[in-house]
Amino acid sequence: MPAFRLSTPAFSLLLGAGLGLGSPVAATAQSAVPTPYRTHLYRDGAIITGLTGLSVTGLLLVQQKSGLSNEELARLDKNDVPKMDRWVAGKYSESAQFASDILCYPTMLIAPGLLVFNPAAKAKFGQVAILYLETMMTTDAMFTMTVGTTYRYRPYLYGSEGGSGRNGKIATNSFFAGHAAHTATATFFAAKVYHDFNPDSPAQPYIWAAAAAVPAAVGYYRMEAGKHFLSDVLVGYTIGATVGVLVPQLHKKRDGNGLSVLPLQGVNVNGHAYTGLQLSKQL
Repeated sequence: MPAFRLSTPAFSLLLGAGLGLGSPVAATAQSAVPTPYRTHLYRDGAIITGLTGLSVTGLLLVQQKSGLSNEELARLDKNDVPKMDRWVAGKYSESAQFASDILCYPTMLIAPGLLVFNPAAKAKFGQVAILYLETMMTTDAMFTMTVGTTYRYRPYLYGSEGGSGRNGKIATNSFFAGHAAHTATATFFAAKVYHDFNPDSPAQPYIWAAAAAVPAAVGYYRMEAGKHFLSDVLVGYTIGATVGVLVPQLHKKRDGNGLSVLPLQGVNVNGHAYTGLQLSKQL
């Protein structure tokens, strides 16, 4: 196994830095293109800055945690684990951990990146990038603050494997599952944005199915790796999926009657292409 492993919060911060450098210019250049979203550089910038501060604070809190001594490890008992999680206790697999990493980290880039292949979303990709940054940092802040203040022992501690990592502070970071949360945020965000730019697309059922399947696979491998219990994965998945959908939804344009503004593109009776906006009632 490699001596250095990038954590999901650290990857999110690096991802955020990259998006933050390029997004404002792109968003300004595309201001004339129709969009279902409303963003504001200073307001959303302040929110992203605050969320980044929470993420860094959570990471600092994690550094203040302490791991278990060998005596404390010897006293761990699978029977103390809730029944719904007990079947995961003692699992350990480096290959499953590698599989979860391979699914998680690229997905955080690829899922929103695939939106460039959709003309409507691509035209406003600068704004989409800002939304994605805010969405990902929301999940990241929730995750780091939770693991920084919560002690839950990882499943592999209930077995005999894990080497020197058994005594490390990150061995207490089981709740909640960060890989599943961050992956679900990425995939559900991409599906939600595609839906908002293309509300009548017949591809939507397949896109939402893929959005649900990828983080589920990540969660499975995290359990097989002995990194998280089932309840950790369920909470992480739920938080990630909710944030991935909710943040874009909160940025939807609306009028006083609860109507959302959606992009409208097509060809008129004279064969000329047109671009505009349409109103959609939100139920």
